[in-house]
Amino acid sequence: MPGRIQRWRRPLAAATVLLTAVAAGAVVWRHETPQRRVVAYFTRAVGVYPGSDVRVLGVRVGEVEKITPQGRVVRVEMRYDPTLRVPADAQALIVPPSVVSDRYVQLTPAVTGGADLPDGAEIPVARTAAPMEIDDIYQALDEFNKTLGPQGANADGALSDLVTTGRANLEGNGQNLHDTLDGLSRALTTLSTGRGDLFGTVTNLQRFTTTLAESDQQVRRFQQLLADVAEQLAGEKEELAAALRNLATALAEVTTFVRQNRTALTSNVTALADITRVLVRQQQAVSWPATSSRSSRSARDLPVAVASAASGSACPRSMRSSKTLRRSDSKPSAVAPRAWARSARRPSM
Repeated sequence: MPGRIQRWRRPLAAATVLLTAVAAGAVVWRHETPQRRVVAYFTRAVGVYPGSDVRVLGVRVGEVEKITPQGRVVRVEMRYDPTLRVPADAQALIVPPSVVSDRYVQLTPAVTGGADLPDGAEIPVARTAAPMEIDDIYQALDEFNKTLGPQGANADGALSDLVTTGRANLEGNGQNLHDTLDGLSRALTTLSTGRGDLFGTVTNLQRFTTTLAESDQQVRRFQQLLADVAEQLAGEKEELAAALRNLATALAEVTTFVRQNRTALTSNVTALADITRVLVRQQQAVSWPATSSRSSRSARDLPVAVASAASGSACPRSMRSSKTLRRSDSKPSAVAPRAWARSARRPSM
């Protein structure tokens, strides 16, 4: 029995090892899915190392595989999840989360449609960016100080004079400066509050200009006609000026005439009003059916009375109260037109 067990021990051990290797290979094959690769070229890659994160929208999707300097640029090889879509015009940015921590490569922007970045694609330097180093900031500040120093813009004391003049102008004007800034703040607040009206005005102005542009021929025609009228008036300016001078003279004479004859004009207008009323009354009487020859004679005698009143001559001594007016054979009396009109207003019997 022990010999038989010894005989089967080695085959069982070999089978167990084989099964374990197959299982491990299956697990590794299942988890090692082929990933996409991309190569980006940077001007510098400080703080980026093999194994650094590759992110999209701040989420880790891959890592840096290899970094190789190539002349004036740095070649960075990366791989990322094949299920992730990256736009064909993607950019690669080196992002520093803080001053001392490792940096990562960000692929941006997120895909919104269109073609995808192919596997093994290369992103040129024009579509990559690296952050400015602290040494670069110090160097830029040092160059700025040298430019403004005694060997630069302040070689002749111009910068010192500018500072001195500014101090002199601002001295004692703190309250005025405060009021100015406060007024500017209120003006900006007003503009912000009324931005709807402001944009509405701009929109209406744009519509107006669009309408003018669409009616360009009509606008040009109107301008041409306006120019012709202006030219004609300019050619007749002397005649127009003479006409205006004559009109002014005539108005002055009329004003003088009215001022001098105000009383007489008032009396004549009043008498004319009375005569008009008489004519209206007699027109109504004439429109009635003629019932007697006296009415006909009275109608024939009416123009004589009206003419006498209008010319200011003497009117008949009396106006008899009858169905119609009758001209008297007696001598005329010196009765004023206004008095004659009052007697004519009495109703006929």
